[in-house]
Amino acid sequence: MKRKPDIAANPAELRDLYNQQKQRPMMAELYRRAEAQLRKRRKNKRSKTGETTSGVDTRRLLHELQVHQVELEMQNAELQESRDRMEVLLAKYADLYDFAPVGYLSLDEQGRILEINLTGAALLGAARSRLINQRLPPFVAPANRPGFLAFLKQVFSGAGKQVFETTLRREDGSSFWANFHGTASISVSSPRKWCRVVVTDLTALKESEEAQRRLEALAVANRELKQEIVRRQSVEESLKKSKQHYSQLLEQSRSMQEELRHLSRQALHAQEEERKRLSRELHDVIAQTLTGINIRLATLKKEAGINPEGFARNIALTQKLVEKSVDIVHQFARELRPAVLDDLGLVAALHSFMKSFTARTGVRTHLTAFAGVEQLDTARRTVFFRIAQEALTNVAHHARASQVELSIEKQPDYICMKIKDDGKSFDMKRVMLARGNKRLGLLGMRERLEMVGGSLAVESAPGKGTTIIAQIPTGNAARGEG
Repeated sequence: MKRKPDIAANPAELRDLYNQQKQRPMMAELYRRAEAQLRKRRKNKRSKTGETTSGVDTRRLLHELQVHQVELEMQNAELQESRDRMEVLLAKYADLYDFAPVGYLSLDEQGRILEINLTGAALLGAARSRLINQRLPPFVAPANRPGFLAFLKQVFSGAGKQVFETTLRREDGSSFWANFHGTASISVSSPRKWCRVVVTDLTALKESEEAQRRLEALAVANRELKQEIVRRQSVEESLKKSKQHYSQLLEQSRSMQEELRHLSRQALHAQEEERKRLSRELHDVIAQTLTGINIRLATLKKEAGINPEGFARNIALTQKLVEKSVDIVHQFARELRPAVLDDLGLVAALHSFMKSFTARTGVRTHLTAFAGVEQLDTARRTVFFRIAQEALTNVAHHARASQVELSIEKQPDYICMKIKDDGKSFDMKRVMLARGNKRLGLLGMRERLEMVGGSLAVESAPGKGTTIIAQIPTGNAARGEG
């Protein structure tokens, strides 16, 4: 006879089979079946031997014994069949129990292992025989033992199915993640409390979750890296643009430095030329006039007693030469710095200059201005005068104009001076790109205006002449109109 497997309790199928065995047909039914079987045997025997019936009591007793024998044989056959069926079912149960994909354990309240299947023993890395009656908490990671004991307490309290995750350590020192599902059980044969626990290996799941987390972290890092690459590319592009911008600024700075050096040379050259002109004028005009006066004075000294009438005439001529010399000196002084600008103001200085300009060139001039311009400071009034002086000089040299109109107007935030002539026009870009004296006047005007925060604009078109527009912000320099 086969040995029954070592299990904690019979499954429901075995229990049903046992109850069915107890509820077999009653003895009367079994007796009737046995008696029918016995009659069949006797009939066959009489037909073979020709035996006759005799002795009622003897036959009855024999009949009872034979019926009982047949009944026992039938019971034995049925019991043998039931045992065979039980062994098959037990073998199937043992197979399902021991080789289940999860570990089955029976634990008492102290966590001692009462029963464990082969899968559970394999998870713990020890033989099943060595694990029986051992405590399970030592296999739990020390940090999780209090939680595992609390899990057992909840299971035995009858709170229903409980779940707990922890790390279990095998006997060889390796560890794995395990998931516990526990429910309390009641044993009819023993008052001892115990519970059923299912252990599942979560290592693959945890590794998968960790791999998923790493993939997500890698994806986040990848997105951040792409954003950083885009940001750096943007910064690199900005740096390239900034580099190009600074290169352009540097080139402009070099160009402006070159232009300033050129302007400085031109200014020095113009200053030297002006000094030469003044020197020539003083030598050719004043010096000659003074020499003539000196000669006439010497002649007068000789003719004083000889010719009184000629002496008076020579005195008159000498006075005219002195007056002419004084006028020339005054003209030089006005060209260098007109005293009327400081004494009487901008409008009077412009009026005097334009009057002498008309007398020299024949070009008609017209001036309109508002009285409040005189409230500008000296520096700004001087700039306006020099702009007008330079503009009229250019008109005399280049424009071939017949008329010039100069106006000074008050705007909300600035004072504007316009100088418009009816002469020939010129190409502003070509003049500004040209080298030499052709652009020195315009650049000088622009430089003077920028020194006081102003700006210069030039409008020139064929048939419409040229208009110079000089603007200086008012700020606190000009207060009101006249």
